[in-house]
Amino acid sequence: MKNKIIFLSCFILMSLTAFSQSISSSPYSLYGVGSLYDSDFGSIPSIGSSGIALPSDLFINNLNPASLAYLPLNHFMFDIGGKAIATTYESGSRSEKRNNFQFSHIAFAFPVTKKSGFSVALRPYSSATFKISNLKLPISDSQEYYYLTAAGSGGLNNFDFSYGYRIGTKISVGASATVLFGNTTDDRSYLISNSITSISKKTDYSGLRATLGTQYQIDSTFTVASTFKLPTKVKASKVQSVETLTNEVVSTVESNVASDADDYYMPLEIGVGISKRFKNNLNMTADYEKSLWKNTNQSELYGDFVNQDRFALGFTYSAKKNIRRYWDRVQYAAGANFDTGYLEVDGKRVNNASISIGLTLPIENTFSALNISYSYGQKGKVSENLIKENYHKISLNLSLDGIWFVKRKIE
Repeated sequence: MKNKIIFLSCFILMSLTAFSQSISSSPYSLYGVGSLYDSDFGSIPSIGSSGIALPSDLFINNLNPASLAYLPLNHFMFDIGGKAIATTYESGSRSEKRNNFQFSHIAFAFPVTKKSGFSVALRPYSSATFKISNLKLPISDSQEYYYLTAAGSGGLNNFDFSYGYRIGTKISVGASATVLFGNTTDDRSYLISNSITSISKKTDYSGLRATLGTQYQIDSTFTVASTFKLPTKVKASKVQSVETLTNEVVSTVESNVASDADDYYMPLEIGVGISKRFKNNLNMTADYEKSLWKNTNQSELYGDFVNQDRFALGFTYSAKKNIRRYWDRVQYAAGANFDTGYLEVDGKRVNNASISIGLTLPIENTFSALNISYSYGQKGKVSENLIKENYHKISLNLSLDGIWFVKRKIE
């Protein structure tokens, strides 16, 4: 079975690569530094991206640094993942289908002492790949319209360093230091009457952010947890060129002019979660997160940042009747997620809702596992100036767990 799982992992990765014929992202990545990325580790995508209260005993939990306090002694964990997304975009007049394969994350973690652990992870924070043609938009304080054509690429990356420490037997605390870096390219053309203005720019971003987390085990079956992502400023600088075309005459306004750009502000984010186990084989996780985007006092030409609420619920089940039987050790999962969104366009929220199912397939004779999940979701709605996204997503995470510094016993 071990060889079959490894073969299946390679086959799925090859299939996802072949699936990626047209790489594109959400049109909503036009805003800010792009659409925020959901790069969850282990089995978290299967349970609706919930799990703030889960320990890092079977996989690396990226939702709460306090979970690292429960890393098994002498174990070295490694997690890598990717996902394939098939999306249908719908507006009032047409629809379009796009396929997308994305790298999710790479991470490793190990215990420092019996009561503490450390992890390093690299993952995307946002994706700003988009292509929009002849989008009709109103001119402020006017009855007239203009047309926008835009294309962009890039995004920000997270490079996380996390540490968790257990106080006594029930309480753990943790902290993460995140280095944010990356760049975006943005080419836009504005058609107003008979005049076209073209703006091409590349923006570089860099910044630091801190996350604090706690977990409290009320008893062996019930855990409550919280996280605090502190607000921060991501510095930006740009190089920009501007041209105008009027009556077939091209005029250069700027050519590769370097200047400071508007900094990007990340909000205070507060999360709480619970994990409850029933009869040793059924586990429930539930999370709530609040992101205070409105307090960042930033806005976009086509929309506003608003406070965001996210609700997540997940269940996992494994029979565990006979640990010698492979399928009794397989974990089954299901979840749901609702996100009010942090953007408001023309007075309408760009929210997101999804459901998910998944499997955790153990690799025999190891502590490792292959996590496969499928999600279906909807983002936005069909209305004036808004686009609805219907997406199918397959996530594949390989969680490898090795044992260090343990002497073999000869029987």
